[in-house]
Amino acid sequence: MRHGQTLFNQMHKIQGWCDSPLTEAGIKQAQAAGRYFKEAGIHFDAAFCSTAERTSDTLEIATNNSLPYTRLKGLREWGFGRFEGQDEALNPPAPYGDFFKYYGGEGQSQVEARLVKTLTDIMKQTSGQNILAVSHGGALINFYWGITNKRSEFLPMTNCAICVYDFADGHFTFKDLIQPTLLYQEEKIS
Repeated sequence: MRHGQTLFNQMHKIQGWCDSPLTEAGIKQAQAAGRYFKEAGIHFDAAFCSTAERTSDTLEIATNNSLPYTRLKGLREWGFGRFEGQDEALNPPAPYGDFFKYYGGEGQSQVEARLVKTLTDIMKQTSGQNILAVSHGGALINFYWGITNKRSEFLPMTNCAICVYDFADGHFTFKDLIQPTLLYQEEKIS
């Protein structure tokens, strides 16, 4: 699951390893995700998030503080180096490839490998049927690309989007993309 909207998201700032707090809309998005989990009867056996506060806050809100969780550096967002905190207008056209490596950040293949390894390790080392991992938009799309090899395909991931995967025989299969903020539009989540 992606974290809720942050101040940097709202200000159109590049946000990788740096952090900013959830906005009021981000809190409502996390609440909408929690509502979706409750109404769908989804109960989690374990939970994980990146080391960024925006992911732990999202996880705590979405689970109503009812689930212990582990913070992992492997679930962090793409490291953008010197572009951290800068205006999004400075981003080059996608795909980024190794662009950010030249500025002290990570290359795309590094992010893909890190996310695939971290999530595979989580699934191999954790018992239970439903595992929640809260991460970031760039990290989650790189995970998707890493397991599907569909690098030209973008998932339209809004804040608090839920990516559903099955894990069997050491491999992930993409199943669905749930957008709770679109399901509960009457709550005026932006």
